[in-house]
Amino acid sequence: MNKSAPLAGLRILVVEDAFLVALDLSDELADAGCDVVGPAPSVQQALEQIDGVELDGAVLDVNLQGERSFPLAEHLAARDVPFVFLTGYDSATVFPDQFRDSPRLSKPVDTRVLIEAVARFGNREH
Repeated sequence: MNKSAPLAGLRILVVEDAFLVALDLSDELADAGCDVVGPAPSVQQALEQIDGVELDGAVLDVNLQGERSFPLAEHLAARDVPFVFLTGYDSATVFPDQFRDSPRLSKPVDTRVLIEAVARFGNREH
């Protein structure tokens, strides 16, 4: 594994409504070698950006200006695309049952933790 680009070649969707946070996440993933799709600030824009696109994984903010990203997570799960939630929530109560055990990272997310979480996507068998 290339230490300077540990995520080389992974196509990762970033869904985050806070513009500066979205840029930071995208830059951190790109610096680690990802091909970043997005960032998308809403479920609808994310769905439009990934139409016909093969993804290796996704980083989803849970709360998108009051909208939840769970419908997008359902869409990704149906396509067998792994994802990790980003959340400021510490309670599992906001998560629907099917996502209660999904991986999640607390915001603000540490770059190293983000890279480690996304690296797990690349270790999956396709």
